[in-house]
Amino acid sequence: MNILKKSWARIFQGGMYVGVSIMHFKEPEVVKGENSSKEIYKILKDKGINDTLVVVDDGLFNVPFTKDIIKALQDNGIKTAVFHDFKANPTIKNVEDGLAIYKANDCHSIIGLGGGSSMDTAKMIGARASNPTKTVTDMKGVLKVRKKLPLLIAIPTTAGTGSECTIAAIITDQDTHYKYAVEDPKLTPRIAILDPKLLENLPPHITSTTGMDALTHAVEAFTNKARTPRTNRNALEAIKLIYENLYESYKNPHDLVRRNNMQIASYKAGVAFTNAYVGYVHAIAHSLGGQYNVPHGLANALILPIVMKEYGKKIYKQIAKVYDYINMGDKNLSKEAKTKEFITWIYNMNKQMNISYNFCDLVKEEDIPTLVDHAYHEGYPLYPCPKMFDKEELTKLYHKVKEENNK
Repeated sequence: MNILKKSWARIFQGGMYVGVSIMHFKEPEVVKGENSSKEIYKILKDKGINDTLVVVDDGLFNVPFTKDIIKALQDNGIKTAVFHDFKANPTIKNVEDGLAIYKANDCHSIIGLGGGSSMDTAKMIGARASNPTKTVTDMKGVLKVRKKLPLLIAIPTTAGTGSECTIAAIITDQDTHYKYAVEDPKLTPRIAILDPKLLENLPPHITSTTGMDALTHAVEAFTNKARTPRTNRNALEAIKLIYENLYESYKNPHDLVRRNNMQIASYKAGVAFTNAYVGYVHAIAHSLGGQYNVPHGLANALILPIVMKEYGKKIYKQIAKVYDYINMGDKNLSKEAKTKEFITWIYNMNKQMNISYNFCDLVKEEDIPTLVDHAYHEGYPLYPCPKMFDKEELTKLYHKVKEENNK
């Protein structure tokens, strides 16, 4: 990237860093414990609310715990509407469809139940409800949600997205296949419920890919230039918990201690990247999700080590700190050697947990300029990455993603 564009971006990022430091984003109130999700009605009643919209993706709508949560709400006098007609990578249309149900049932609160797709959809339904004159597209970018959302409760059923504590929602324009972020502190859920029982029967591929999503959040936050002592602490603690618990959680899905640890890791990683931002791993993953509907965590898992290698010496110091903090191995190794071992561990985790995808056949050569354009404009000038890429460098990265993932 040429020096003028890079200098402008760094000045912009410096201003954002100061602004974020002053704002000090508020975290949600956290409710933890087995079966805590069945007692949401108490929270609503304590706040004088007797109705809600449950936003849950179609894949989770018919599972037993969803039925149990809805029944507990209804049995305790909470009028409950449900919106479930959407899947991964929610669209503007999904938000508008959910908003129609929210309005038709005269709701005054929203519960986002599921993974990042459910929580992001719930956030944007709330944003549209409280900002009726602004479209989803109007709110794209940073600090464009003007009015406070209705009470928003987030109940994650995966340990990875961190959406239960972040200021962001990721939405896809179904017409252009452009996937983008809406970022505003008003999108942060007021209450996050961490119930490890909801993770007990997750399919292995969801456990693995969402766990690697959390790792990506923490690594990008820790290597970005907007890091602070607070984000560093949360990112390091998240990485250590993932290092110690993800594979065991994958192998032993009914181990609720491991599940709980992964929920905490996801939350801490979410707090870290809310303040320190993500980077090019996410920018590339978002473009693939928007164009081809690739699951976000899966894309992050496979792209993370490729981008880290491309950052090279720019991340040696930080990753060496990670290496030592999690007690990965010989602390006398060079920073470069520690970084290479950490990247190798990521590759091995992907292999051990059967995370793979045929990007070689999926990503069409004629699509790459559009994908590059989306990733470039997502990252520039906002993301304070350790190294900034121009469009030519991003094009090379897409080809490396294709070459490394061609099974």
